[in-house]
Amino acid sequence: MKIKAIRATPVLIPLEAPYLWSYGALDGFTKTIVEVETSDGVIGIAEAPSHGSAAIILRMAEALVGHDPLDMAGLERRVLPSMPANHSVTDYATRAAWGGIEIALWDLRGKLWGQPVANLLGGIQSSEIPFTDYFSYRLPQNGKGGEASVQAVVDYCLSLREAHGTTWFEGKVSDPDLNANIRLIQALRAALGEDAMLRIDSNQAFSLPSCLHLAPAFEELNIRNWEDPTPDWTAMKRLRARTTIPFSGHNTDIGKAMAYGVPDAIVSDVAGFGGFSAMLRFVSGCQAAGIDFWCYSGGSGLETAAYLHACAAHPHIREPNQSLLRQQPHDVIVEGPFSPKHNHITLPTGPGLGVTLDGDRVAYCARLLVENGVPNKYHDPDAPGQMRRMPLI
Repeated sequence: MKIKAIRATPVLIPLEAPYLWSYGALDGFTKTIVEVETSDGVIGIAEAPSHGSAAIILRMAEALVGHDPLDMAGLERRVLPSMPANHSVTDYATRAAWGGIEIALWDLRGKLWGQPVANLLGGIQSSEIPFTDYFSYRLPQNGKGGEASVQAVVDYCLSLREAHGTTWFEGKVSDPDLNANIRLIQALRAALGEDAMLRIDSNQAFSLPSCLHLAPAFEELNIRNWEDPTPDWTAMKRLRARTTIPFSGHNTDIGKAMAYGVPDAIVSDVAGFGGFSAMLRFVSGCQAAGIDFWCYSGGSGLETAAYLHACAAHPHIREPNQSLLRQQPHDVIVEGPFSPKHNHITLPTGPGLGVTLDGDRVAYCARLLVENGVPNKYHDPDAPGQMRRMPLI
């Protein structure tokens, strides 16, 4: 059995309405759908983190077609420099593109052996994987979104609790009016109750003095985690001395996190590390260092399926993963979009990733990318043609 073909299809995964964050407004995410087909007709499927991965994957395919799909280490050596080389030149795009292929190879392996990927990664530690739901101010679009006030955001979260049993929430908190951020979290806590989990993500919006103003109120409101409160870890380190709120960030430098004592958690994805193998090694490093880990949001059901298997296989991924699933009306898999119930998604039990690619849905999302173009997540609706600078205040 040999690799017969590798296909890479760039797609747009739109949001039902653009959400506002510290850098502007975002209405969707680009991804690349990966298919690895063998000479026996078995196809492994996966997702790479960006539309830009497609061209890299197609170049890699030239070196991989004709080789054994089970020789994952040998295939990696053909196309991916070692991790230190990736870091030294910040070549994350190449590593992430290979990550899409690597996940597809694991899906393929699971299908060949009739096993869920999580079993092949070491065994299923848990079949119920925790996720948050997401809140933010949103622009109106086709009858969706439009949450422009504190009460509208509160009502949105209450509707999720009523419809889906959600009691774990994460959301954007980056208003230049510092006290407006406090009023939002006060209102959410009052409406959702003391037992609700509230995590916040400021996307580097605030200076250290602003964080020092916000932290006492957030701590009193029992914030579970504060992601990227400041643009750099040096300020976050100084903030640590003034609050017990745990911090998280997307920088994957464990050594720096140990030296600084922050953040308390690193948030990333499977493909970005270069696939399951590299990610789980990284999570084990986090475990040894006493640093938490969870996955971030924005992918299709293929990315979510990869999250489910990684989390099921590694006992250190205990905290809820981020989820925008409720705000994504389209997917590329038959089973999607996934919908958390009572803060959890059940691990698919089928072989491989346990999900099925829907050709019509892939084609639709590919057309969306052609017609709409790549989303500009730095678009500022209040100042078109200008990009914001962090910190906002």
